[in-house]
Amino acid sequence: MRFFEAVVGFFEKILLPSWEIDPSLNAVETVGFYITLFIGTLFTLCYAYQFFYLFVACVVKPKKYKSVPMDQRYAVVIAARNEERVLPLLLASIKGQTYPLSLIDIYVVADNCTDRTAAVAREAGARVFERQNKRLVGKGYALAFLFDRIREGVGLSAYDAYLFFDADNVLRADFIEQMNKAYGAGYRVITSYRNAKNYGKNWISAGYALWFLRESRHLQNPRATLGCSAAISGTGFLVDGSIIQRNGGWKHFLLTEDIEFTADCILHGDRVGYCHEAELFDEQPETFRQSWRQRKRWAKGMFQVIRHYGGGLLSGALRLRWSSFDMMMNITPAFVLSSVQLIANSALLLLNWIVYGTLSPTLLNCLAEFLIFGYGIFFVLGLVALLSEWHRIHCSKPRAVALLFTFPLFMLTYIPISLAAFFSRRVEWKPVEHKRAMTAEDIENAGRVSKNRN
Repeated sequence: MRFFEAVVGFFEKILLPSWEIDPSLNAVETVGFYITLFIGTLFTLCYAYQFFYLFVACVVKPKKYKSVPMDQRYAVVIAARNEERVLPLLLASIKGQTYPLSLIDIYVVADNCTDRTAAVAREAGARVFERQNKRLVGKGYALAFLFDRIREGVGLSAYDAYLFFDADNVLRADFIEQMNKAYGAGYRVITSYRNAKNYGKNWISAGYALWFLRESRHLQNPRATLGCSAAISGTGFLVDGSIIQRNGGWKHFLLTEDIEFTADCILHGDRVGYCHEAELFDEQPETFRQSWRQRKRWAKGMFQVIRHYGGGLLSGALRLRWSSFDMMMNITPAFVLSSVQLIANSALLLLNWIVYGTLSPTLLNCLAEFLIFGYGIFFVLGLVALLSEWHRIHCSKPRAVALLFTFPLFMLTYIPISLAAFFSRRVEWKPVEHKRAMTAEDIENAGRVSKNRN
């Protein structure tokens, strides 16, 4: 107790004389105020620009690209692990593209599969390579293996560009045609519009889905409008063949290989484009256990990217390269700052109780205001995304509105997830089970049926 009293006495001498607004605050409460002020100011300085992105997205229509000849040769690459239920629908949607099928080759790596993934891919006409490696586990290693096989076969230079998909994806019929337009506009890396198969299932799938809709419309889209670099978001992206050759295939093996690849592109001066008209659907996790595991991997992967690429991006940001700064903010999770504030406020509450024998109303208010502010910010962001993407949300509209109120809660769960990832020594890549075998028409019809019932 004497130690705590000594610490408090020190802060009383240092801090209280400078606190003029409310001199009745004790030293612990004053420390809490300054921590809240500092983190709030830092957070605002780091992320206020995203509200400018939001403004741009609301006042400027998404960028459309001019038609170009459909004469580029593409290789579709798919890493699949035990995806026999959903993979056939992706392959069917590729074969149903408006782009000439004679210029599209499909490659599938059946990675550590114990089901019929390889067989159903072969039956659909894909070129299949099977991989069994329990030591090097993850999508990055599977892609590296697949590109090695392509190099040994036709060679990496056989294709103008490569299209990357996950096995649970389903494409709009004009997806590749639209990506080809963006490719013809000069982008060497392009990402697409990411929608969900199962928006209305529950608050978890809706949380993912609404975030990805917001990311597409209110982050990727304004980046493209302003001539900045977008960011690869997991799946549905195109990479120019020269970049694959430069990298010797696939060389990104961190837990978030998509973000790692984006950071590498930015450091090489390759701007990532965005094609709003190229839409795909994927299946989102539906249980909190799956979601926790997946987002913990994402959070750990972000920390890995910071460790490996943060120095280069910071150097670029200091040289006033906007894409470097934007990417720094993308890989430096806002939830880290939020976690620091939450931990600090909680610790100060405990310290105040130990020293003064009471729970400070001031610190309790700081903690409550932090949570209310976080909920409010995400509610507003979710609301704007819901309204702007209303016609692309394929579930009952009343249910979509109801799920808006759980979106902030979904996002706030990133705080304990980020903390768990930060303090975990090892986070392993584990597949997410996919079971919704749906076409794009099935997804749209599900939304229509729900609307008619209401």
